Amino acid sequence: MKILLVGSGGREHALAWKLGKSPKVEKIYVAPGNGGTAKENKCENIEITKICDLLKFAKNNNIDLTVVGPEEPLINGIVDAFKEEGLKIFGPDKAGAMLEGSKSFSKDFMKKYGVKTADYEVFYDYEEAKSYLENLYPRVIKADGLAAGKGVVICENKNQAIETLDLFMIDDVFNGAGKKIVVEEFLQGVEASILSVTDGKVILPFFC
Repeated sequence: MKILLVGSGGREHALAWKLGKSPKVEKIYVAPGNGGTAKENKCENIEITKICDLLKFAKNNNIDLTVVGPEEPLINGIVDAFKEEGLKIFGPDKAGAMLEGSKSFSKDFMKKYGVKTADYEVFYDYEEAKSYLENLYPRVIKADGLAAGKGVVICENKNQAIETLDLFMIDDVFNGAGKKIVVEEFLQGVEASILSVTDGKVILPFFC
């Protein structure tokens, strides 16, 4: 098998390392990859990031399977584009990726289907958000879109909340991802993340 692995982080390095151990895998192209993937067995980094160019590469090089790591290309529809051309690709389509790409979408989804989640409000308007944050602390403020893991702030008081609003909605530090925000109630306890793989019918959770 020839595999195209999309991404440049530690996650992609781990995937490249594991995929390279399979006797079924002949070659792994990592786009764009990093210093770690460049040293892995069977791996070759390629300087391609645009979805249209990745699609062209997959066609021209007879790629058997494409694996996508980062959220951004998933949200931008890379899976949909590959499937439309009859190419095999691992990852959620654009609609499914919205659960990761928009916090308000995921909160509304959970509310609709009865999945327990912290109480929340969604704001597009700075002044409305500011008025809502007059009292009841701590509160959690989240940028709606992708913010490289930095778009969530636990605010202990009003001053901190206003500073966060300014950064997200006025200063636009996340290039549009914080123009819309979610304000959540603060929940105390131990945070746990459970990852699963599903084809839409069967769910296979990963447990340590």
